[in-house]
Amino acid sequence: MATGPSYRVAFRRRREGKTDYQQRRGLVLSELARLVVRGSLRNMTTEIIKAESSGDKVIAYAHTGELTEKYGWLGDTGNIPAAYLAGLICGFEALNQGVKEAVLDLGLHHPSKGSRVFAALKGILDAGLVIPFDEAKLPDQKRITGQHVSDYARLLSSNPEAYQKRFSAQLSRGLKPEELSAHFAEVKEKIVSSLKKANLSAESYEKMKETEEAVEEE
Repeated sequence: MATGPSYRVAFRRRREGKTDYQQRRGLVLSELARLVVRGSLRNMTTEIIKAESSGDKVIAYAHTGELTEKYGWLGDTGNIPAAYLAGLICGFEALNQGVKEAVLDLGLHHPSKGSRVFAALKGILDAGLVIPFDEAKLPDQKRITGQHVSDYARLLSSNPEAYQKRFSAQLSRGLKPEELSAHFAEVKEKIVSSLKKANLSAESYEKMKETEEAVEEE
């Protein structure tokens, strides 16, 4: 550990690996709301946060657990499809609160291409928020819808023992993994309907539908 009269101990949250204060300063000075996505192995949390003199204020919030409780989601709550749906919910909630623009706050996360963080970002974007982003970082549409899981399940179905072992959790909830992408579409439609698709700009909604149709045709 460094010593000497000029050494200054880093802030506690920086020492604990929780906050990059230089990055945080730049985000706050932008005066835009921040999209904060954090997760564990089993769940994801998506928030739109505004920095105020009294502290950070949460404008909109979505947790992947809501998908099960409110929308009948039967899939896992810590994967890419769940992260996207949580982002979609958070995006609609933010629009309802009058937030139309934000900036992505990665914290100390590495910006890995196709990660759950960027799946949640895609959900926010499809809801209609304006957020600067790199198109190359977003997950493939088939991964967002869970199509890759459905394809793998069909491939593995020829081995019942391996199939049962790999997908036991989903099967216990009554969801066949081959039907995950179709189930994703149903839950997404429930979210869009319940949170009022009128919040979407016509251009944003049409773009989202065109993307889905293009994936279905492949």
